[in-house]
Amino acid sequence: KLVPSQHGLLSTIAYKINDDVIYALEGSVSHSGSTIQWLRDQLQMIEKASDSETYATPSNDGLYMVPAFAGLFAPHWRSDARGCIVGITAAHHKGHILRAALEAAAFQCREVFDAIYADSRVLLKALKVDGGGTHNKLLMQFQADMINAPVVVPRVQETTAMGAAFAAGLAGGG
Repeated sequence: KLVPSQHGLLSTIAYKINDDVIYALEGSVSHSGSTIQWLRDQLQMIEKASDSETYATPSNDGLYMVPAFAGLFAPHWRSDARGCIVGITAAHHKGHILRAALEAAAFQCREVFDAIYADSRVLLKALKVDGGGTHNKLLMQFQADMINAPVVVPRVQETTAMGAAFAAGLAGGG
């Protein structure tokens, strides 16, 4: 059953098999993992994405980043928002900025999960992840801490592509 969100999410079709349509609540986030790419490519703070974990400090020491480079998406929907780094002092260095960037990704996800809970009253039991960020143990642990649920990293990192292939096989009668 389609459930309209009251907390800034998108109601969407999760999948359809035969005549069974399954709906979901979706929270779009802009510039989550790509924030590390920005720090690498635009600011040249690191040489490769994995360096973000290597150089990130154990604490952000009060420095926070909001990577709203294209506005804020779910659940805020503010196209006029812009990115910022707050709490910065002369004692902070690139390790703090890298830590804040990694934390920002987890904070954005937490906001989406809070909105999902507010709409559905369904608690997240586990978060299944894929993609490049899954290689970052610091990010995965911080995400688990933020949502108070285990983060499950698959053996196959690009499960979205694999799932699309499986769905195509099912559609083709496989």
